[in-house]
This record gives sequence, structure tokens and C-alpha cells, in this order.
Amino acid sequence: MAASQEYMDKALLRRSYRNVWQTDLTCAIQADFPYCCLSLWCGPCVSYMLRRRALYNDMSRYVCCAGYMPCSGRCGESKCPELCLATEAFLCFGSSVASTRFLLQDEFNIQTTQCDNCIISFMFCLQQLACICSLVACIVGNQELSEASQAISCVSDAVYWTVCSCMQTQHKVEMDKRDGKLGGAAMTVPPTQQMSRIDQPMPPQVGYAPQPASYR
Repeated sequence: MAASQEYMDKALLRRSYRNVWQTDLTCAIQADFPYCCLSLWCGPCVSYMLRRRALYNDMSRYVCCAGYMPCSGRCGESKCPELCLATEAFLCFGSSVASTRFLLQDEFNIQTTQCDNCIISFMFCLQQLACICSLVACIVGNQELSEASQAISCVSDAVYWTVCSCMQTQHKVEMDKRDGKLGGAAMTVPPTQQMSRIDQPMPPQVGYAPQPASYR
């Protein structure tokens, strides 16, 4: 119980972050349409590539789910990080995308906008609704309810993959900024201990200079 509360307390630190994403979820398609399409059709492959890039292509930094899950550090990552990352990206796709997101947020003190939070919350709520409707349809055995639950599940899946593709495009654009591909100097590679994980007491004071909370 204490450990869970500690994780919650540290997760709440993200609310105090002052930097913002280079692009929010609603503008991700406009920011890089080809990459968004690639993320939609090859999500796990993109997740693998983005995590490697987030780790500055140094797989000695790799920890399962970026250190944010109970399984982190217990999957033999140090022996075969590439295989572990591929397994994470393909078998735990949602957690893989979320972990890369948390890694970037904690490294550069990036907050999530209210609009992004609403989109992500809507995706989760739709998934829960689809699950509940499927269970009710299975128990009741009503044909019309079963068809309705299938329709909701299809909509839920479409929203899930769309949001994940936009989220991964958002991560890619952010790393383009980090690496100087959008103009400006590229950031230097930080020491491993400065890439903040959930097991660190406070986020590091590195990354971008604070930016005004303005959105395009």
C-alpha cells in the first residue's frame, strides 16, 4: 500500500512541470502526417524505434517499461535489451507507448495539456464501456445487445489506435526538437541517472528552459 502511494505521489509531480509538448495530440497529424500514418499501421515497430531513440540509441539504459512498472528491472533486460524491448513493444503495446511518454515528460519536465488529458481519458472510458457492454451481452445473451457491444468495441479500437498513433507522432516531434532537427542546437546526452525514472525522488533540473503555457 505504501509503495502504491509513493508511486502516486511521484506521478503527481508531473502536474508541476512547466514545459509543454512541441505539438499536442490534436495537431500531431498536421505536424507529421506520414509518420502518423506509419504509427497507425505499424504501431509496435514505431514504439520500438521511438524507445531506442528516447534512450539516445544506448540500450544499456533500457529498463522494461522505462522503470515505471512493477516488472521493470526483473525481465533480464541487461542480458538482451533488444529482445526485451521488442517483446514489450509487441506484447504490451499500450504500456510501451505510455512508458516512452513518461520518460520524455520526466526528462524534459513536460506537462500534458488539459485537451490531451481529455482525449486520453475519453479513450480509456470508451475501452471500459466496450468491455462492460461485451460482458453484459455475454451474460444476457441478447442478440441486439451483442451487436451493439461489437459496434462499441470497433469504435473503441479505432479510437485507441488513432490516439496511440497521434501520441507516438507527438513523441517523435518532441525528439526532433531535442535532437535539433527543428532548428536550434541539439541537446547533449544526459548521464543515465539524469533520465528521471519513477524511482527517483524528484525530476532532474535538466531539459528545456521553461516555456509559456501556450498551445498552437
